[in-house]
Amino acid sequence: MTKKIALITGVTGQDGAYLAEYLIKKEYVVHGIKRRASMFNTERIDHIYQDPHVDNRNLILHYGDMTDSMNLTRIIQEVQPDEIYNLAAMSHVKVSFETPEYTANADGIGTLRLLEAIRLLGLTQKTRIYQASTSELYGMVQEVPQTEKTPFYPRSPYGVAKLYAYWITVNYREAYNLHASNGILFNHESPIRGETFVTRKITRAIARIVLGMQDTIFMGNLSAQRDWGHAKDYIKAMHLILQQEKPDDYVIATGITTSIRDFIRLSGEELGLEITFAGENADEKGYLTAIDEKVFNSKVGEQYFEAFKKRIQKNTSSNMSGEPLIAVDPQYFRPTEVELLIGDATKAREKLGWIPKYDLKGLISEMIQSDIDLMKKDAYLREGGYRTLNYFE
Repeated sequence: MTKKIALITGVTGQDGAYLAEYLIKKEYVVHGIKRRASMFNTERIDHIYQDPHVDNRNLILHYGDMTDSMNLTRIIQEVQPDEIYNLAAMSHVKVSFETPEYTANADGIGTLRLLEAIRLLGLTQKTRIYQASTSELYGMVQEVPQTEKTPFYPRSPYGVAKLYAYWITVNYREAYNLHASNGILFNHESPIRGETFVTRKITRAIARIVLGMQDTIFMGNLSAQRDWGHAKDYIKAMHLILQQEKPDDYVIATGITTSIRDFIRLSGEELGLEITFAGENADEKGYLTAIDEKVFNSKVGEQYFEAFKKRIQKNTSSNMSGEPLIAVDPQYFRPTEVELLIGDATKAREKLGWIPKYDLKGLISEMIQSDIDLMKKDAYLREGGYRTLNYFE
């Protein structure tokens, strides 16, 4: 039996790595596109990587870039994929304000390059394409919750670029009878989320704080609310979308929204920390006001408790004068903010049979424990005089 062939752009990212592993388990041959860099940048897929000299490999990597149409066309021609998952993007919303032209080129026009390559190569009846759309399309939300029929109002160069990608995917579907679908995915996280994304920034920083490696986390808008799920659930939805007889667009979300402030509180609770917030806007701070010693010792380790409990000495629920764990830095505010995102995945449940397995508590627990383990390794290396990575963002 001939194996299906999948091509994943952005294979070294969080979603690309999980999806590649998932498809390999389903007996696919997976081709992945990664950008050329001076470092390998394959950490997320190292466990499934295969040496090019191995026969009958099921993971094959190609150098490519979403801004290079000739390169993308060549790869698609060589691979002849049954399915393409376009996950590559400049996906950091705040950074998109600083690199708007590149974001438009890679995220917007990059999608057009893939679609046009499929058309020019005569693959419209063979190749199905999944376009990674985003809840950032909704921006200044026009209704709550957001569905496939909710009007879009993006509030960042990233969101605007993805809006073009969304509609050009719909256009090629209708114009050329291409099996092209959009997955409007709400925020999805995991232990391998990029370190500068807000959820991973929080869990990593809290792990460093309890281990005595960092004093404070500096955040942006603490009141922003997001619908957070687990990337492992969401990549399954991507695959289900391309298995449907007819292409279509789907919202993938949990239907539960949580503020960044509460995400921080829940992350602290996983380690037995009570974090209390005081102040408003740029002056808001989060303080350690209680510790569950039993939980802390179980999750972090007794050897770290005595040093860390000193952080609580000047803080009570009515008087917080000690050093804060959380502070706000206005540099992290976006020029135009998205305050509330919450998705309605009824269509995905009914048509795809998609039901997420993870809840927010389980997601946070997995992320926190993973970062505790990672930061303990860093602490051990530092104590031994070895160099470790610095995290300034």
